[in-house]
Amino acid sequence: AVSPIARDILETASATGGGGGPGGPPGGKHVDDPYFLQPMEGVDGTGYRSSWWTQFYCILWRSWLSVLKDPMLVKVRLLQTAMVASLIGSIYFGQVLDQDGVMNINGSLFLFLTNMTFQNVFAVINVFSAELPVFLREKRSRLYRVDTYFLGKTIAELPLFIAVPFEFTSITYPMIGLKAGLSHYLTTLFIVTLVANVSTSFG
Repeated sequence: AVSPIARDILETASATGGGGGPGGPPGGKHVDDPYFLQPMEGVDGTGYRSSWWTQFYCILWRSWLSVLKDPMLVKVRLLQTAMVASLIGSIYFGQVLDQDGVMNINGSLFLFLTNMTFQNVFAVINVFSAELPVFLREKRSRLYRVDTYFLGKTIAELPLFIAVPFEFTSITYPMIGLKAGLSHYLTTLFIVTLVANVSTSFG
């Protein structure tokens, strides 16, 4: 605002298309005037230099590389999940279908949902808080939309958000002694995976 270039632009704008204020030249706009604001080269009507798919692809590729460059985070998440699952499985180990067993299974299912919810919500909050300054800077620069960032980031981390519920359910389900059968196990795994991914999106 106070640089010499800004003052030159202000003087030029006042001289060519000013509003005819006191002591100023009469206003007037001409389309062929070189100082008349024209669309930037390479920018479409939405204000972005690239298409939606290009933005999505670049965000997805960058997010995937960031996941691959930090394998220790993945190992810690999987180890943490295994420890919590073993702990819950040990507490509710070998339940039988009597009155006490039904109440205990109720409690174990509650821990299924709360563990998948809070573990994924707080994990995403920590990651996004670290990336927030970069995201805000690039968003203000019109490099990409919010929806492309959200989808690209979510899909890049989808394998981890599927592996964690799979590991958790595979450990706790047989230890607690929940209903036997592949279809029952897959139903539980599907629901727990949905809960994990909804929690991730919420975070």
